[in-house]
Amino acid sequence: MAETEQAPRVLPDRVTTPLLTLITQQSLDEDYRHVAARRAAGRAPGTPPAGPPRRGPGRHLMTGAAVALFGLMVALAAVQTSRNADVDAASHRTLVTRIETEREALATQQDRVADLREGNAELQQQLTRLISAEQGAVSRLRRLQVRTGFVATTGEGIVVTVDDPASGDPDLAVRAENLNWLLDGLWLAGAEAIAVNDERVTARSAVTPSGTAIGLNTDPLTPPYVVRAIGNRDTLQARLLETGPGALFFDAAATFGFRTGMQNVESQTLPAAPTAQLQLSATEQGPAVDGGRGPQEDEPS
Repeated sequence: MAETEQAPRVLPDRVTTPLLTLITQQSLDEDYRHVAARRAAGRAPGTPPAGPPRRGPGRHLMTGAAVALFGLMVALAAVQTSRNADVDAASHRTLVTRIETEREALATQQDRVADLREGNAELQQQLTRLISAEQGAVSRLRRLQVRTGFVATTGEGIVVTVDDPASGDPDLAVRAENLNWLLDGLWLAGAEAIAVNDERVTARSAVTPSGTAIGLNTDPLTPPYVVRAIGNRDTLQARLLETGPGALFFDAAATFGFRTGMQNVESQTLPAAPTAQLQLSATEQGPAVDGGRGPQEDEPS
């Protein structure tokens, strides 16, 4: 079956006619219909219609005035539309300018946030280093306080008991130098803190003869002498015997018949040193040396 070609669709006049022309035509057509209706209503029945009415000058003036008024309205609408277009264009430019300004402000804030984050990361690293340094300083201070007798301390270690010979011979009694050998040997063996008869030994302590007795920190000591040392209990006794001062002490003990005993302890508490021993007139920082008369990290001068 053959296809039939459809004729092009013709649009009505009201679609193709310009708007202003269409409005004017419709307005005039309404006027004509209105006048014709009035004349038909006033004519008698059976009376033939009269010829075309004569239009007076008043009618033309009214029509012209209506057209002029409509034209004025159209012109005002066009002007208003133009003004609105200018306002819209100005508003658009203002909005675009504001958007650009806000974008620049946002970019500035983002840059600042990035800078602050970078600064915060650097400060965090500095804080970490400071915390580590503080912890190291606190640990070192604690060791110094323990080793110099500024604080009481508790820990494992050994207890060495030394007493005069059973014979009671004063010529064979324990001397100050014998206790000094023992104390020096304990420091060299790795002792962290030492006390004799519950009196703390510090870098300023001195075991000295006091007549027939022995004095420590100007206080007299009476036998038996109980020497407590905090340190590694698994190695302290063996290392004490290997030191020179330790060997001298045990040789003297065997020669003069000192009654001695050593035992390991899991925990013991040593008191802090007397206040008089903690008042240093001056200090000089030097290398850490374990041995001799106590720790030498901060040696009194």
